[in-house]
Amino acid sequence: MTPDLDPSTVVVHAGRPARVPDAPLGPSPVFSSTYIAGGDRGYGRFGNEAWAALETTLGQLEGGRALTFASGMAAAAAVLDLVPVGGRVVAPAHAYSGVLALLDQQAATGRLTVERVDIADTAAVTAALAGTDILWVESPTNPAMEVADLPALCAAARTAGATSVVDNTFATPLLQQPLSLGADLVMHSATKFIAGHSDVLLGAVITADDSLWTALELRRRSLGAIPGPMEAWLALRGLRTLALRLERAQSNAAFLAARLLDHPRISRVRYPGLADDPGHARAAAQMSGFGAILAIELGGDAEGAQRVCESTSLWVHATSLGGVESMLERRRRWPIEVPTIPADLIRLSVGIEHPTDLWTDLSQALK
Repeated sequence: MTPDLDPSTVVVHAGRPARVPDAPLGPSPVFSSTYIAGGDRGYGRFGNEAWAALETTLGQLEGGRALTFASGMAAAAAVLDLVPVGGRVVAPAHAYSGVLALLDQQAATGRLTVERVDIADTAAVTAALAGTDILWVESPTNPAMEVADLPALCAAARTAGATSVVDNTFATPLLQQPLSLGADLVMHSATKFIAGHSDVLLGAVITADDSLWTALELRRRSLGAIPGPMEAWLALRGLRTLALRLERAQSNAAFLAARLLDHPRISRVRYPGLADDPGHARAAAQMSGFGAILAIELGGDAEGAQRVCESTSLWVHATSLGGVESMLERRRRWPIEVPTIPADLIRLSVGIEHPTDLWTDLSQALK
């Protein structure tokens, strides 16, 4: 494939079979646990045609080699397994609660130590890196929407001898390519924007470092955290429309963020596309768009925030994001969410519906 293609074209054409007469236009899921001996595949836990097509596409989008996993958490667990026993991880104070809970569990057993930092405070993160094995970064963070200085943090991690990992789930490979900004590893919950239809659990890790890829591939086959062929096929099918879905959802998010700024019930809106957002300048410098996730706060009214989530008819009250449908959730309803996330914060995952319909439903719920 021509190397100078726009990512919105790569996402459509990468990972397809060779163009020979009577070849299918797209790959098909292969349902087999067992392969005839003598080839490279060997066994169903070692590879599958559907994984390979998805991994080829994700690798071209992110600029590296991809591995897919059974879920985003399986991908995260494989990466954290790279930390030696007694090793050290620097992680954001605010990030996906499942990853932070896993870090806490491993710290409690003595498997590793963790230092939490404000990932938007570059000086504080850099100061914490001495003796660190992995720097874990989210940008924008889930659900606080903080934006990290990825080039500076990845460079600082490399100087400190730490492996930098960037969770790129919110930005997607179309809006941000962390490997090109200096990251060693990029991960995704492919459940979200990549698959895009709320019907798949899948994770992915991408790297340009062959030794890291080999180490992670060994962990995937040893631990068995493999994706199913149907899940991989569905994710690739969803990925083909990512550019169109993201364009509409991002436009909707900007429309809603501007309106929410002026709403009397809203005390704060966090969306990097807003000119006065603390992360706006960084996001504009390292992203090609501002994404489709935003967060709002209701002046400390946690009970009111919960009622908003339960009072919509179009928005779906659910604990996921990145689907074609718009979803919202008060994140502190989950006991594992960190207490520094405001109890009244609502995370909004904006879908591809008509923006006026989304606003009408949300504004009536805010009443």
